[in-house]
Amino acid sequence: MFIKQFVFPFLLLLSFIVLAVIPDRAQAQYWWNASREPVGLAPDPVATPEAIIQIYGARAYGWRGYLGIHTWIAVKPAQAKFYTIYEVIGWLQRRRMPVLVIYENVPDRRWYGNMPEILLEKRGDGVDALIEKIDQAARNYPYAKEYTIWPGPNSNTFTAWVSRSVPELQLDLPPTAIGKDYLGYRLISQAPSGSGFQISFFGLLGVLVSAVEGIEFNLLGLSFGANWNSPAIRLPLVGRKDLDLWPQPVIEK
Repeated sequence: MFIKQFVFPFLLLLSFIVLAVIPDRAQAQYWWNASREPVGLAPDPVATPEAIIQIYGARAYGWRGYLGIHTWIAVKPAQAKFYTIYEVIGWLQRRRMPVLVIYENVPDRRWYGNMPEILLEKRGDGVDALIEKIDQAARNYPYAKEYTIWPGPNSNTFTAWVSRSVPELQLDLPPTAIGKDYLGYRLISQAPSGSGFQISFFGLLGVLVSAVEGIEFNLLGLSFGANWNSPAIRLPLVGRKDLDLWPQPVIEK
């Protein structure tokens, strides 16, 4: 009762306050002139022989960007000269097309004006085997022709599905990845990272506990929580905020 009446409202208010002081995190754009230019986060595939996995997130297009992010997965096997991108794009549903797309392109483009960030990167030995698992998981995604912006299935539902299927990634999707907790008609599953456990009622109400994500409560798609291994708070609208709880030692010269 205390959490419902006091803690959740306080954290939600804190989220709005933090969001207010960083308004550039999400900006409405006209889709036809919003930038889709790369920003230099992806290594040149021609000049980089090693295998690479990168998972990106960027504030969603338009007003949705104030609430959450859009995520996608990019991979490059060893010696490959291009990236393959795995992504769910909701507007394809209006054309009665599958929303899951697998294509070759530059992976670090802006998402309709919004700056992407790397949520996870793995390179080198053992990554080719993970790429094979990602490809298999993506092609087995059960909602390849379905899309619902809230509470899911959406682009973040897809990324979480792949991450659960490839727990070696240990992907920590931020609380702004609304839809990551959507489990369909299942109530219990692994957390999106593939570790720990999660209880979720259609992505609207639930809890997860994991060594990767920490503990997180979901209320109507808004997630609140904390990480203990790497101290941080997890807030809706804002995301994960690291806490500098352990003072750094002073090195005398």
